[in-house]
Amino acid sequence: MTVIRRRRHTRLRRGALWITLAYLVLLTLIAFWPTPVDRGMHGSIGAFVTWLHAHGMPNRFGYDTIEFTANIALFIPVGLLVVVLAGARRWWLGPVAGAIISAMIELGQLVLLPERFATVNDVIANSLGALFGTVLALIVLRFTLGPHPTPRPIRLR
Repeated sequence: MTVIRRRRHTRLRRGALWITLAYLVLLTLIAFWPTPVDRGMHGSIGAFVTWLHAHGMPNRFGYDTIEFTANIALFIPVGLLVVVLAGARRWWLGPVAGAIISAMIELGQLVLLPERFATVNDVIANSLGALFGTVLALIVLRFTLGPHPTPRPIRLR
């Protein structure tokens, strides 16, 4: 790795560490809020879905689809940040971390928060989000840091 590339990578990791800490605080607040975070917005979201249906959105896209998509979006940073912090060679840690964190959140909601709903669909959506984030991180790292130089083979005489 060249000196310039190493400096860029170090700055990227340092920034990612701060972003990770802030993201984990936000994720913890969302995941372990005593009541569903969308409780007060259910009527507004329902009205928005009704408006979308009236303007051509197929009926199969409803509140459940919006919730599933929001869970995917919520976990994209997990994959991104794990790849940036652990490195592209350990890309597989992004989806694994997303699945484990999601399962722990759902288990915590099931055991500790009687007003929250723990679902397998949330684990699936969150894991997909972490996978999408991992792929996105690999693409971004490839363009920002460039391809990894291939080592020259050692020639014995």
